[in-house]
Amino acid sequence: MSNAKSLRCRECHREYPLAALHVCEFCFGPLEVAYDYDAIRRSVSRTTVANGPASLWRYRDFLPCDPDAAVDIGAGFTPLIHARNLGKALGLRRLYIKNDTVNPTWSFKDRVVAVASTRARELGFTRLACASTGNLANSVSAHAAAAAMEAVVFIPHDLEANKVLGSSVYGPTLVKVRGNYDAVNRLCAELAGAYGWAFVNVNVRPYYSEGSKTLGFEVAEQLGWRAPDHCVVPIASGSLFVKIRKGLDELAQAGLIDEPKTRMSGAQAAGCSPVATAWAEGSMNFRPQRPNTIAKSLAIGNPADGYYSLVQLRDTDGACASVTDDEIVAGMKLLAETEGVFAETAGGVTVASLRQLTAAGHIQPDELTVAFITGAGFKTVEPLEGALRPALEIDPTVESFQDAYRTLQPTEAVA
Repeated sequence: MSNAKSLRCRECHREYPLAALHVCEFCFGPLEVAYDYDAIRRSVSRTTVANGPASLWRYRDFLPCDPDAAVDIGAGFTPLIHARNLGKALGLRRLYIKNDTVNPTWSFKDRVVAVASTRARELGFTRLACASTGNLANSVSAHAAAAAMEAVVFIPHDLEANKVLGSSVYGPTLVKVRGNYDAVNRLCAELAGAYGWAFVNVNVRPYYSEGSKTLGFEVAEQLGWRAPDHCVVPIASGSLFVKIRKGLDELAQAGLIDEPKTRMSGAQAAGCSPVATAWAEGSMNFRPQRPNTIAKSLAIGNPADGYYSLVQLRDTDGACASVTDDEIVAGMKLLAETEGVFAETAGGVTVASLRQLTAAGHIQPDELTVAFITGAGFKTVEPLEGALRPALEIDPTVESFQDAYRTLQPTEAVA
């Protein structure tokens, strides 16, 4: 059984039943799940969590669906790595990376879809749908297959080839829309009203977004049941950024950690940076942008949680960076070369933003800082073309190798 008790409007706080609803009928504010925290405190402890499965379902008490009926392909409980080499390169002595590249479909989206698909099935839906920049389409397709549901996924027409393949292999109805993600999302908002389908990021969005907070749960547990000093999170819709902090706050409400004082900082690509631009201007109102960046998984020009991201930046004394495409590629390479983690372009945004925020003095060298790496690099290989060291091509002789190797190491003797 779930401890969720209602949906509640973020703005006017009116309550609604736990149905497929996402917008307040009175003020049009977004709805989110409200819980019985007294019941959670009675049922959860550090021991019950530790005895749970090595997946996001170890936090079952905090999720809005029945975990005994979960659509579970193994999402969550990913590594938290003490990034000593990357930290040394950036001047950060207590830097960690949360590596969500190792989820079943290689991105954090498996967390949100695990929760959304479980709740959708509880509500009686037989089709799972989404608007996606790629990672979500992959995860919806995989979870629908595991749940014996039909999947219909909508993506921009110019998506990276490997992300298209990463959905197609699961057999969904794949729809390429001639337009950017914001156009895809508008279409799906219209279709959700016309078709009786569970659009995970439209009519079941309140449940979907709850999956993101499991990143906050895991980081606190993996740090020995404490909140980090600083989090750096990529911002697309803004939901991930907001929900990670919600996860930390809920652990404190349940008595599992001390009240968090975590500073939350955001990372965006300069070619799609509505939140970072508003932050730099000192405004709490972002202006939608037309995306033009290699970081397609972050290319949401009109983010649903953009305002709430700005509120969180302000309330936690955070900051928000924006980085160029060249800096994104350099960030991908730096993470791979220092920590052995191959991230997609969103990871390059996070690492480049870490560098920028540290150089500007927003992150202190001794802050316990966690950077969130949300998707795997083999999905987005195109930006690296021409940016990597070419292979040596040699004849099968020692002399041929030595001649070629000397061209790379001219000052070193070759044994």
